[in-house]
Amino acid sequence: MVFAVRFALNLSIKLWIVSYNNVIDSLGTQEMTKAIYAGSFDPITNGHLWVIDKAAAIFDELIVAVGDNPGKSYTFSLVERMSLLEKTLANHKNIKIDQFSGEFLVNYALNQQASFIVRGIRNSQDYEFEKTLRYVNSDVCSTIDTIFLIPPRDYAEVSSSLVKGFVGTNGWQNIVAKYVPEIVLNKLINKNEEEVNAKRE
Repeated sequence: MVFAVRFALNLSIKLWIVSYNNVIDSLGTQEMTKAIYAGSFDPITNGHLWVIDKAAAIFDELIVAVGDNPGKSYTFSLVERMSLLEKTLANHKNIKIDQFSGEFLVNYALNQQASFIVRGIRNSQDYEFEKTLRYVNSDVCSTIDTIFLIPPRDYAEVSSSLVKGFVGTNGWQNIVAKYVPEIVLNKLINKNEEEVNAKRE
């Protein structure tokens, strides 16, 4: 039974995940391609960077869009998150940093005249969730396609929540350094020191 479930899941993923080479082949005849890669990036991780690097190599223009939900609590403000992205991605000439709030991602992509939405898939849970969103997005706007990219195992379980969960424990800096850019690590160290000092006052 377990084997059957695993086989079905693997087959399903193979059918739905668009490989890097296949994406390049499918886009080769188009004049200009623009894609959106969105997230809260609170903070940006090396897993995010992997997806961004691959997407920037595939598309002529990539918009990295920072989502901001007024009802959600963030470790870093919108300004801080955008600043970290801009500094981290400064060497990418075809990347634009933007923000969106209060609208469906597919509508934002449509307003930006993008034809693709890029999503990273880390595990089967991500796949099921993103598959559903892909269907919904297609119902809203059938002209925008969703591209799934699977990071290597080194980044498969890396998430912003995981990184933030390490902060504050003994030796956390050495652990977190493996999962985020140096500029993000320094920002996390500074913010943690501010919080510790505030508690002492």
